[in-house]
Amino acid sequence: MARRISGKKSEGRGRNRTDKSAASDDTSALPDRDAVLRFIAENPDRASKRDIAKAFRLRGADRIWLKDLLADLQAEGLLEKRAKRLHRPGTLPPVVVLDIVSRDADGGLLAQPSEEDVRENGAHQVAISPPRGGKDRVAGVGDRVLARVFPTDSPEGPSYTGKVMKIFDKRRESVLGVLRKLPDGSLRIEPVERRQSELIVEADHAKGAEPGDLVEVAPQRAPRHGLPHARVLNIVGSLASEKAVSMIALHAHDIPHVFPAEVLAETEAAKPATMASREDWRDLPLVTIDPADAKDHDDAVHAAPDSDAANPGGVIVTVAIADVAAYVRTGTALDREALKRGNSVYFPDRVVPMLPERISNDLCSLREGEDRPALAVRMTFAADGRKLRHGFHRIMMRSAARLSYPQAQAAIDGEPDAKTQPVLKTVLEPLWAAYGVLGRGREKRQPLALDLPERKILLKDDGTVDRVVVPDRLDAHRLIEEFMIQANVCAAETLEAKKQALVYRIHDAPSLAKQESLREFLKSIGMSLARGPQMRPAQFNAILDRVRDSDEETLVNEVVLRSQSQAEYSPGNIGHFGLNLHRYAHFTSPIRRYADLIVHRALIAALGLGKDGLTADEEARLEDTAALISAAERRAMAAERDTVDRLVAEHLSGRRGEEFEARISGVTKAGLFVRLPDYGADGFILVSSLGDDYYLYDETTHSLVGERSGKGYRLGDAADVRLIEVAPLAGAMRFEMLSDPREMPMAVRSYHKAGRKGRRLQSGPPRRAGSGRARRR
Repeated sequence: MARRISGKKSEGRGRNRTDKSAASDDTSALPDRDAVLRFIAENPDRASKRDIAKAFRLRGADRIWLKDLLADLQAEGLLEKRAKRLHRPGTLPPVVVLDIVSRDADGGLLAQPSEEDVRENGAHQVAISPPRGGKDRVAGVGDRVLARVFPTDSPEGPSYTGKVMKIFDKRRESVLGVLRKLPDGSLRIEPVERRQSELIVEADHAKGAEPGDLVEVAPQRAPRHGLPHARVLNIVGSLASEKAVSMIALHAHDIPHVFPAEVLAETEAAKPATMASREDWRDLPLVTIDPADAKDHDDAVHAAPDSDAANPGGVIVTVAIADVAAYVRTGTALDREALKRGNSVYFPDRVVPMLPERISNDLCSLREGEDRPALAVRMTFAADGRKLRHGFHRIMMRSAARLSYPQAQAAIDGEPDAKTQPVLKTVLEPLWAAYGVLGRGREKRQPLALDLPERKILLKDDGTVDRVVVPDRLDAHRLIEEFMIQANVCAAETLEAKKQALVYRIHDAPSLAKQESLREFLKSIGMSLARGPQMRPAQFNAILDRVRDSDEETLVNEVVLRSQSQAEYSPGNIGHFGLNLHRYAHFTSPIRRYADLIVHRALIAALGLGKDGLTADEEARLEDTAALISAAERRAMAAERDTVDRLVAEHLSGRRGEEFEARISGVTKAGLFVRLPDYGADGFILVSSLGDDYYLYDETTHSLVGERSGKGYRLGDAADVRLIEVAPLAGAMRFEMLSDPREMPMAVRSYHKAGRKGRRLQSGPPRRAGSGRARRR
């Protein structure tokens, strides 16, 4: 009979065993809750369920007991899950981005977490360990670093020590802003950060900068009265240039965008790959299908019916990916720069590539009619969409046609052009037939089916916004996407089978706290989400299906999206929740993602496909590499989002006072975020401008509801707004609400009447003295 202690401290059964005592020969007693919590706190890098069971020597039924205990501790808020490991709430992850802010009395460096969501979990201070004998790079005050951190036992002083893994290029004591000249001739810096105040620059500290230049400045000690002063460190460029807005994002987010001379020299010296150790697949009519404006083509596809009589209705799908590993060798300057960048970054006005153009747009681009090296996977599927087998090959290929998504779709829809007509029957129709087969497998798999359209900003020749469009979502897009997903699965499966270390693309299931929050929200609109030991994407899809084409569709899609975890890279596998896959690794875009290059090298090493595979040193560093490229991905996403906000704010800066159709994209106690669907950018409405009522903020129902009227605003609501303030440089816009508050559903009103999670917030004129209600802004 299994021994269970569910949610309560065990009495007389376990001992307060630490990691060392857990190794005792006595396995008859279960650890108590405090021992488990202490082990997790003391061993953050070995805190998965398997690690804990191993440390306390739990087997069989005891592991079931441990699973229940950990679930109870998470439900009580005593633990939280990050990727595969458990952590105490408020603790730092093992690898974190830090800002070095000061020194202690002995001259040691002190840092704090730089990411706001990490910092809000607890005010942690990290003591940076000194470098070892000149081998490590030396960090200083003002640097932003990636560090591995370890908790300390000392009740006083820093709660962590940290070992620097990487120093980001920009020193954080500098401020990025635009130099402005006032009518009296004095110079000011208008910072790009919204919360940074203006700075005064004396003429002899301008370093030759002209008004309108984007500059980095070093703030000086603030005077007792007036604005602080600064001196110019570096002239980044002119705001009059076509690519000024993305230039701001590059420098604000420390994104490398100029290739060092040694990297360019290696690139120019690169020679085209030969047939050595390659299979000749140049007669196979592989085709590339990409956006019409794509300059690099790193994937090509082919499909044909399976001629095997044992697989009636089956298909053979081939995906060939540019062999970047043949050119970017481990330990070279080119490789170091690619890792430093982590991925390509895509702005509306430019692309900052991970690799130099000669590699990405020439030697590795699968150009039509030209010989190119590739890694290919050939996959056989049954008629019902099940994958039967697959195999990887290192090949030389020759693309039969370069097609765009609309071009390929038009051919299938009965309107072929001169390019697609010759390959319609032999290439395109078999591809679509195979897509139909793979679609059956996708339907059974039930990945998460969120419907959130992506917008694309189209620019004029001068770099300003022309218009914002929502590109059509074609079957051609879905076909390539599904083929790439299956190729990525094959890469992970092959490397696992060969016991080869790799970097997975992982996506954790929603945390118990987020599940409960979503459950409470759904309850507020009359829907339910069943509790269970393991959530599945199909459960979310059922919810999304119920609200499709209803007034609640946008709202529910937004809230379900916010309940999801963030995908990342890791050498440890927990599967991919959103795609509902047990094994998944990025393999299909090595030109623009370093993670895919790692997987390519791993396949080469595991399958004996050449001498340029993953090395033992690289394997030893995979955890650090995964942390680096995950951070680079988040950095790129933030930079891309900020650039869109600045472009749209600049585009609308001359339209103050105009009215727009909007949708509420966020609800906070301070007010409402609204998104302009036609532009894809957000602005803010202060709660104090919403009218003469007291508003209750409910994080569960994502709403502000008037205390007196019972009417209010909810996430996802459509609204008419007026633009009243624009700060183009910061990408900020402020609106006023024109739409009247709406009647809230009965379920929402009942939440407020019960006083659950509501906070009293006042807008409009203040109450008379003695009303007993404080005004909040």
